[in-house]
Amino acid sequence: MHAAEGGADDRGHHDHRGGGSGRDGRSGSHEDGSLGDASHQDGSRGPSSRAQDAGTAPGAPGAEARAQDHGRGTDAGTSSRGPRMLLVTGAGGAGRTTVAAASAVSAARDGSRTLLLSGEEPAVLEAVLGTPEGALREGGAAAVPGTDGRLYAARTATDERFRAAAVSLQERGRKVLELLGSDPLDGDELTELPGSADFALLGAVRAAHAAGDWDAVVVDLPHTPEALRTLALPAQLRRYLRRLLPAERQAARALRPALAQLVGIPMPTDALYSGAARWDAGLADVQGLLESPAVSVRLVAEPGPLAAEALRVGRAGLGLYGLPLAAVVANRVLPSGSRDTWTASLSGRQQTVLKAWREEYGAEGVPVCELPHLGREPRGADDLLRLAGSFSGDAAAGTAQDVGEDAAEGAGEGVPQGIVEGVVEDRIAADGLLVWRLALPAVRKEELELVRRGDELILGFGPYRRVLPLPSALRRCRVVGASLDRGELRVRCAPDPALWPEGTGR
Repeated sequence: MHAAEGGADDRGHHDHRGGGSGRDGRSGSHEDGSLGDASHQDGSRGPSSRAQDAGTAPGAPGAEARAQDHGRGTDAGTSSRGPRMLLVTGAGGAGRTTVAAASAVSAARDGSRTLLLSGEEPAVLEAVLGTPEGALREGGAAAVPGTDGRLYAARTATDERFRAAAVSLQERGRKVLELLGSDPLDGDELTELPGSADFALLGAVRAAHAAGDWDAVVVDLPHTPEALRTLALPAQLRRYLRRLLPAERQAARALRPALAQLVGIPMPTDALYSGAARWDAGLADVQGLLESPAVSVRLVAEPGPLAAEALRVGRAGLGLYGLPLAAVVANRVLPSGSRDTWTASLSGRQQTVLKAWREEYGAEGVPVCELPHLGREPRGADDLLRLAGSFSGDAAAGTAQDVGEDAAEGAGEGVPQGIVEGVVEDRIAADGLLVWRLALPAVRKEELELVRRGDELILGFGPYRRVLPLPSALRRCRVVGASLDRGELRVRCAPDPALWPEGTGR
């Protein structure tokens, strides 16, 4: 583990090594480019109301269902907090889309009005769900056959929304473009850029959550590294906005015309700051949604010797971002006792891996669900129902709060997973220290990097990096050490006499 303290303030940069101590549906964007509600492109596929913009489909539990449910709770316990949200990710080729579809079928079978969101190609998603060809066009949602109208699926569309957002952005920066003599691009000549799918996915998740039509939303995410980068975007972009366009700078708006004449160049306009405020509000909504107790994650892997490390790294990445792991899903598990030598040998190796997973994750209160290999690719609701039977009720319906409680019981005195801000332990009287305890399951000491920068702690692990604001009491302290043991990071902080004179209250 490598830790350091320093940054833009006067604390300096101290580097210590060794021993683990002293080291320190749719794009959901508005035309102005903010993360907004998603909308259908086909007016015939949904009611022409706010529900349409939030991902409702014909026959889905929309306005009529909401009218029927007015004044009473649903069987699934949905309230003003919004639907339960299950995020499904895992290694490439492990069968994430199949597991996401089976999870959605499981929720619908239990009586929940469920929406499945996926960026998978239409032909693949239609084949897995058994929907008619062309039913899952971009911008539309379709009922999944065999689920009694309780499960709908939708793809996240990106191209058209990307073009609209890009044109809107050019319009907002028109003065700067004119100053540079630039020729604006027309919408017809714009093509989707890398990364736009991330915003489309986040916008669709936000829209589905706000629609009020669903008890459960299941999101089919990309493979784990890409999925975690996408889920981390709201918090990262909000931090960038605060640094580049601090809100307090707007106080000088009355001086902008005079400054512009004095220096001879255009000054930032109100439109720039108002646009940043809209972006921040939209990103804050998505960040709050992803950090809510209603969100949990399933990690998918096909049991084998190479899957264990990928699963560990994914588990560690989830912990770094404070995302609670509801279950590990072992996909394509072969039956035991086969008379075929090759199948029996492969099944034996799978069972060895599964035993290790059950011991490892069971100690943390995380169940391992086994989905059988059907001997072919799953097709339609009947096959998905067979797979869905492998999910226990708790694993299917668990929220982040449930997962955190289960993990706490399995892990003893540790900080429960999903507690993003950690816990500050007051040991001033005993040791003269405050200890910041953060849950970092599956991270190895030699992989972790820590840097104190001003009032922030930067945590790095493999391809992942997270910036955490220090609790207010720790901002007046110096980082004097850190240790990582049994999935818990403990950052030791001593009061800084220059900022926290002896004898003053904390």
